[in-house]
Formats: sequence, structure tokens, C-alpha cells
Amino acid sequence: MMNKLIDTIGYAAYKALTLVFFLLPRRLCLAAGRSLGLLAFRLDRKHRAVALGNLTIAFGKERPPSELAAVAKKAFKRLGSDFADILKVSGYSREKVLRLIMIEGRNNMENALAQDKGVLLFSAHFGNWEFAPAPLTEIGTLWVVARALDNPFLEKELGRMRMKLGAGIINKFGAARPILKALGRNEIVAILIDQNVLRSQAVFVDFFGKAAATTPSLAAFHLKTGAPLVPTFVHPGRGGRYVVKIREPLGVPSSGSMEEDVLKITQLCTKIIEQEIRQNPDLWFWVHKRWNTRPVDEVTTV
Repeated sequence: MMNKLIDTIGYAAYKALTLVFFLLPRRLCLAAGRSLGLLAFRLDRKHRAVALGNLTIAFGKERPPSELAAVAKKAFKRLGSDFADILKVSGYSREKVLRLIMIEGRNNMENALAQDKGVLLFSAHFGNWEFAPAPLTEIGTLWVVARALDNPFLEKELGRMRMKLGAGIINKFGAARPILKALGRNEIVAILIDQNVLRSQAVFVDFFGKAAATTPSLAAFHLKTGAPLVPTFVHPGRGGRYVVKIREPLGVPSSGSMEEDVLKITQLCTKIIEQEIRQNPDLWFWVHKRWNTRPVDEVTTV
């Protein structure tokens, strides 16, 4: 009963903000979002501590604490701005959303689809990812693998927005069959591989110099189907626009060992994400406990 009440209050707050942002010009929405993000940075001690802890793991040997705090503050402000923009454009038509987004490397996706094996697009919670589907669905049918939000009301709203932008949703639980079917139809399946997973579901790869529990599913689907692996990231552009950058498909020679290849591919893809974050650290989702799950040998020696 209490959870339902909390979900209802959260949904009501979401609808109220959506109404406010609907009435405001977009540039004021973005400014308001940055202010909300700054407020969260100052008041939300728990998530600020998580962000600073993650930044220390990633850059603590390279940058002083003051610089890490500045990155964290900028990341919070960007998260606020991204959230505000999602609420604002949820009322836009698909055509109006497309005018906000540029795409680089379209030929990379087209060349990957030309192999007729489907495409495994991989990315991270980097930049305003929710804007990626609109231009991608101009190239091919797109499915996004995602976990449902804890709040069912907000999950319904997010699903409606994603479908409006042209993307289908595959729930990460029980996703294997829908993913294989989509690839068999030569469609695009997007998987974000930058979040912590349970030890029983993970392979451990190096991420900023520390072992990180990472889903092996991307690599496993690639090895099973031969679908090209295409890194794709969303960056902020000029004038409040976004740029979806589609990189070249990866070439990963097989060793003949499924276990070795899964580890090698997962490591390669994780390092590509790390490189992207290193270039623009404030664009990543630092408030997630990325290194929370530890390898068995590390736990037993503590």
C-alpha cells in the first residue's frame, strides 16, 4: 500500500513538471533542469557520495579531488537538464524531435545492416540516450533492451515516449528469444552494457583499472548470430541539439573458445565505453554503483 502511494506521488510530481515544462520555452526548461540538478548535487548526499566515489575510482590517480567534484557537479546539472528535456519533448511530434538531432556515421549502420544478420548496437548511459531512437529508426527497425522502472506509472509514460519515437522495447528479463527473432529479421537491437550486474550473471572486465561486473549477453548474441557490433553514443550539439554518433562496426576475430571470446568481446566493448567517458566524463551516469559487485576471490580475501 505504501509503495503504491509513493508511486502515485512520484507520478503526480512527474505530470506536474511535464505541465510546467510544456508551458515554458525549451531553453527555460533546460535552464530549470540544470538548476534542479545543481540542487540535487547539494542536497542529495547519498548520490553525490556515489558519484564522487566512482570518479575517484576512475580518475583519482589522475585528477585532484577539487576537479572530481567539479565533474560531479557538472554531471548532476546535465542530468537535470536531460530530464527536463525528456519531459519537454515528450509533447513534441516525432518530426519536431528529429529536427533536434543530427546523426554522424549513418553509413556505418547501413553497412552493418547490409550484412543481413541484424545489428547489435551497444552503448552506455551516456549523454541523453533517450534521444537516440528517433534518428536510428529512420535507418532500420529498432529495439531497445531495458529493465522496467520500479514505478509502473512512470514506466508506462517512458514506454509511450519511446514508442512514439519509433523504438520497440524488449524487457531485459526473458529477452533472449525476442532479441534472436529481431536479429533474424535484420533489425537493430540496442543494449546498454555499462551497469553493474549480479555476480551470477556477470563476466568481470577491466573498467578504469578496476574489475567491473558486466553482462556477457552482448558478446554471446554476437557469437551466436554473427550480428555486427556497432558502438553508438549521444553527444550534446550546438544550440541545444544532439548528435548521435555511430561508429564503425567492430572486427573481432574468433579464437574458437566461446568463454575466451565472450570475455574478449565484453572487454573490448567496455574499453570503447571507457574511452568515450574519458573524453567527456560529465556525460556519464556517475550516480550508479558501477563497481558494486566484486569477484569471488576479491570478496574472500577481504
